[in-house]
Amino acid sequence: MAYAKGHRVTVFLASMCSVINKLFDIAPEILIGIAIDVVVSQEDSFLSNFGFVDPKSQLIALAVLTFIIWLGESIFQFLYAILWRNLAQALQHQMRTDTYNHMQHQDMAFFEDQTSGNLTSILNDDVNQLERFLNVGANDIIQVIVSVIGVGAVFFYISVKIAVFAFLPIPLIIFGAFFFQRKAQPRYTEVRRQTGILATAISNKIMGIATIKSFTREKQELENLSDLSQDYLHANKEAIKISAAFTPIIRMAILTGFLATFIIGGFDALDGVISVGSYGMLVFLTQRLLWPFTSLAVTMDLYERAMASVRRILDLLETPIVIRDNENTQTADMTQDICFKDVNFSYQQQTNQVLSNINITLEKSKMTAFVGQTGSGKSTLMKLLLRFYSPKTGTIKINDIDLNNIKIKDLRKSIGLVSQDIFLFDGSIKDNIAYGKDDPSDSEIKIAAQQAEALDFIESLPNGFDTMVGERGMKLSGGQRQRISFARAILKNPDILILDEATSAVDNETEAAIQKSMLKIAKNRTLLVIAHRLSTIVNADIIHVLDQGQIVESGNHKELLALNGIYSNLWNIQTGVIVN
Repeated sequence: MAYAKGHRVTVFLASMCSVINKLFDIAPEILIGIAIDVVVSQEDSFLSNFGFVDPKSQLIALAVLTFIIWLGESIFQFLYAILWRNLAQALQHQMRTDTYNHMQHQDMAFFEDQTSGNLTSILNDDVNQLERFLNVGANDIIQVIVSVIGVGAVFFYISVKIAVFAFLPIPLIIFGAFFFQRKAQPRYTEVRRQTGILATAISNKIMGIATIKSFTREKQELENLSDLSQDYLHANKEAIKISAAFTPIIRMAILTGFLATFIIGGFDALDGVISVGSYGMLVFLTQRLLWPFTSLAVTMDLYERAMASVRRILDLLETPIVIRDNENTQTADMTQDICFKDVNFSYQQQTNQVLSNINITLEKSKMTAFVGQTGSGKSTLMKLLLRFYSPKTGTIKINDIDLNNIKIKDLRKSIGLVSQDIFLFDGSIKDNIAYGKDDPSDSEIKIAAQQAEALDFIESLPNGFDTMVGERGMKLSGGQRQRISFARAILKNPDILILDEATSAVDNETEAAIQKSMLKIAKNRTLLVIAHRLSTIVNADIIHVLDQGQIVESGNHKELLALNGIYSNLWNIQTGVIVN
C-alpha cells in the first residue's frame, strides 16, 4: 500500500466499485424475501407501506427494481474489473521497472552474490504473482467484508437472535484464515526461493548448451534439472497441503451457520415471530453471507503467493546502493592525467589483496599498457577506474579531482570499454555497434566498423549490417564479436578508451591491422590496453608489468626487454626464444 501511494485514486475508485457491486449483489435475495411477503401477505405486505397497495403493482415494482439492481451490478462489476486489472498492470509495470532500475545501479559487488536466474525470477515471475492477486484477490477480500457488514445489518434488523447464531462461524473462519496464513507463509517463501534456484539452473544450462553437448552430459544435466524440479514440486506440495485443508473446514463452519438460520428462523416463522418473507430472505442471505468464505482459501492462497513474491521484490528495492554520486559532484576534464595513489583493493569475502600500493600516473593522450599473469590485477585496475568498485584505501584522481567527486554517469560516458568478456545484444550488427552512441548516422557506424577492422567481414555477410547476431552474439565467431565490440567503443568516441584483451580472439593479420587502428585511435585520447599477447602493445608509450597485485616493472617495450625481468621472460616465451 505504501509503494502504491501514487495509485491511491485508482485504489479508492476500484474499492468503491467493488463495494457498490456487492451491495447490488446481495439485493436480489432481499427482493426474493419481499416477493414472498407480497404473495403471502398481499395488501398487508411490507411493500404496501410505500404506496403500492395492489399485489400485482407490488410485483411489477419489484420486477423494475430487480432489473435496475441487476443492471447496476453488471455495470459496477465491469468497472471494478477494469480498475483492478488496470491497477494490477500499472503496478506490475512500475514495480518491474523500478526494481530493474534499482538493480542496474547496484555496484558490481552486488552481482557477485546474485545469480541471473534469481534476478530474472524476481523481475518476471514474482512481479506476475502480484498481478494475479490484484486481478481478483483484492476485490474478493473487499466483497467478503461488505457481505458481512451488509447482510449482518439486515439480519440484526430482522432478528438479533438469528443474527447471533448465523454469525457464530465467522470468528472461527477468520481465525482459521490467519492460522492458515501463518502456516502457509514460510512454505510459499520456500516456493519462491526454489523458483529462483530453478530459473538460475535453466538459464545456466541454456547458456552452457555447447559445453553440455561437447562433454555429452545431457543425461546428467537432465537428472540435475529433474532433482531441482522435484525440490520445487515438494515445496509446492507442502504449500498445497495447507491451502487444500482450508476449504473443507470453512465449509463445515458455513454449514453450522446455515443450519442455525434454517432451524431457528423456521421455528420463529412458524410461531409468527417473523414473517414468511423475512424467513425466506434470511435463508437466502445466509448463503450469500457465508458462501463467499469458501473462496477465501483461494484468495488467501493468492495473497500468500503474492506476499512471498513482494517481499523478495521489496528486499531487492531496499538493497542499498553502495557506489553512488556524492552530494557535491565536480566537473572534471577527462582528457587529463589519471593518477592512482596508494591504491589497495580486495574483493568481498577475500582476505588477499588483489591490488597493493598502486602508485602510477596514466598520462593524457598516451597509450598505456598493462601486462602480467592471470589474476595479477590488470582488469581490476580498469574496474576501479570505471567505479565498478571503490578502492579499500587510496585515491584515483583525474585532473586532480577524486573519482568519488565526479558524477558516475559523466565518468562512464567519457570511458569506452572493450572487455575480454564480450557481450552482444540479440539484434543486428548495426544495432550493436550503434549501442555506443545515441542516434548515430549510418556513415558513423560504417567508419567505426572500418577502424575496428570489422567492415570487410560485415559486408561479406548476406544481410551486411542488418545481420542478426543471436543471443550474446552466438551466430558470430569470437574474433567477429571482438571487432564489433571494438567498433561499438570507437563509435562512442570516449576521452578514455580501455581495451581489455581486445585482440585475444582475432588472427595475426587482423591483430596487425587493429594495431595500426589503435595508433590512429589513440590520438587525442588516453588509451589503456590490457594484453596477454605482447605483440599488441609493443608500440605503447609505457607498459606496466603487474605481479600479484603490484607494479613490478614499468617502461616501454625496449626498456623492459633490457631489464631482462618478467616482461622479457614473457616476451621470450611468446616469441619462442629459448633462454638457457
